[in-house]
Amino acid sequence: MAHESFEDAETAKLMNELYINIKVDREERPDVDSIYMTALAMMGQHGGWPLTMFLTPEGKPYWGGTYFPPTSRYGHPGFCDVLRAISSLYKTEPKKVEANIAAVLAGLNVQANLTNVSGPGLKTIQQVNDAAERTLSLIDFQKGGMSGAPKFPQPSFQKMLWQAYLRTGNEFFLDAVTTTLTHMCQGGIYDHLGGGFARYSTDALWLAPHFEKMLYDNAQLITLMTLVWQKTRAPLLETRIRETINWVLRDLKMPEGGFAGTLDADSTDAQGVSKEGAFYVWDETEIDQALGEHSNTFKKVYDVTATGNWEKTNILNRLRTLELLDAKIEERLKSSRKILLQARAKKTPPGLDNKILADWNGLMIAALSYAGSVFRESDWITAAENAFTCIQTHMANGPRLKHSYCNGEAKEADMIDDYACMIKGGLSLFQTTGNGEYIKQAIEWAKTAEDNFWDHAGAGYYLSPHDATDLIARTRTAFDNATPSGNGLMTENLARLYYLTGNEDYSKKAGQIIAAFTAKTPDQEANMPSLMSGFEVLTSGLQVIIIAETSDNTELFDAALSLGDPNLILMQLSPRTKLSAPHPASGKTQKNHKPTAYVCHGQTCGLPQINSNDLLRELSQHQSPLKMTL
Repeated sequence: MAHESFEDAETAKLMNELYINIKVDREERPDVDSIYMTALAMMGQHGGWPLTMFLTPEGKPYWGGTYFPPTSRYGHPGFCDVLRAISSLYKTEPKKVEANIAAVLAGLNVQANLTNVSGPGLKTIQQVNDAAERTLSLIDFQKGGMSGAPKFPQPSFQKMLWQAYLRTGNEFFLDAVTTTLTHMCQGGIYDHLGGGFARYSTDALWLAPHFEKMLYDNAQLITLMTLVWQKTRAPLLETRIRETINWVLRDLKMPEGGFAGTLDADSTDAQGVSKEGAFYVWDETEIDQALGEHSNTFKKVYDVTATGNWEKTNILNRLRTLELLDAKIEERLKSSRKILLQARAKKTPPGLDNKILADWNGLMIAALSYAGSVFRESDWITAAENAFTCIQTHMANGPRLKHSYCNGEAKEADMIDDYACMIKGGLSLFQTTGNGEYIKQAIEWAKTAEDNFWDHAGAGYYLSPHDATDLIARTRTAFDNATPSGNGLMTENLARLYYLTGNEDYSKKAGQIIAAFTAKTPDQEANMPSLMSGFEVLTSGLQVIIIAETSDNTELFDAALSLGDPNLILMQLSPRTKLSAPHPASGKTQKNHKPTAYVCHGQTCGLPQINSNDLLRELSQHQSPLKMTL
């Protein structure tokens, strides 16, 4: 609509004659987007972007829609016709407008209300297993993802299925996740030259993506692939993890240390015409000229033909043969990809949206920290620490966070998602480095979130703070979308803080969030995978405390981490640091002055372990009886 309507002189003239027009960046103000997307649904219409809403001067919505073509077609009214009709409605039928507004505002209040919610709610891990099992009927077991098109990565949903597999051993869950990841990693949704995943596939094959690359998708996929790799040791996953992280550090890292949010889908082609995917697609002749005698092998593996596989061009993919080939061929392909990447660099690149967003950065900080510890890549951990420092330095407002930063300016608005994701990042860095400053900051942000976002009359966190003055309502949800919900992430954060500190206030708040949201929306657990993950950590958290100097505890740390347990809470303590009651490891010390690990389940800790094999044996007793040697 921006190109078709807003930049059209006649349409713009009509817009300015009839309305005061405000264009909102939904990435900068997800709270605004949430309110009006919810309002549109209450008007009985399907949501989506672009979102077009008509408001009173006070910001109250009375009509809306999504995309409107510049002129009437396919049964959809033209945008100019809509502008005139809604202006007339507002002027001539005020009672109808007022009735629409009243209904929407009442609906927003009901949707956000968690006071006096009653119902059974979530009580047992079996309910989580049942919820995961009900979703299996939606899975495409041939190609992965949900059945049909378009296909979205849905990493938090896939993680829920993976955790169900770890708990139950049901191989349908295993197949659902590994089939999805394999097809994504070999599909056109993956950038086989530069690394990184696009937002979604427009088809049912994972071939033709919407070419935009998002920080949040790639952060969550790095974490998911790392968890799955820890059990399967699939070489393809390790390769894609490394390539994706290399892309993030190369193309998204900003001078301040944080990460930009988006690489656009569009760029100009050889004729100077802006097209989606122009940067990523190839003609067969381009491949031949660049690779010479090696082009035939590359074209066969990457599905390159004279006629093309998408709009008469070629999207590089390996969907015909999903398995990696022998080492010699793969090394030759790697050299060919390097040549093509250099050739591609001569094209006009897609635009970089260089906003640094606190919530998305928190997800990437957690991903880099975790993957760095698993693959022993200190550079990844350093990048995570630098991004964390960037947020602290450039996006702090006293104890509060600022949601977005761009070109030296940080916007004042903050959302619960900023705190949830940055606490997640901080706790991950604390687990990886043992640096107490990270958990100290996480605790401070948890207090800020409670002071400004917590519903003291009910339960849970609002998306916007109590002092937001430019909104008509405060929304909240535990449903995950492309990013995890703030309430879902905070549930897990609070559960982890409970184990790490022994402070029962954290566990009580986590329990209140779970009880309120699952009682309000019964049988909707599968739409709240982050909340389900938090519930599992709260009820089944497995804590390992390692008492040693950080440089001395590598063997015990690696042993605990090697299990790939999403519910692991790993704490590294200096022998000089003492845990206070009521933490179950309070008073625990080293054995024989050697690096020592204690496994704590609930409020009970086991015997001191100084040998990594003994530690693994004890940990296995607390895990599911499932043993995987894939």
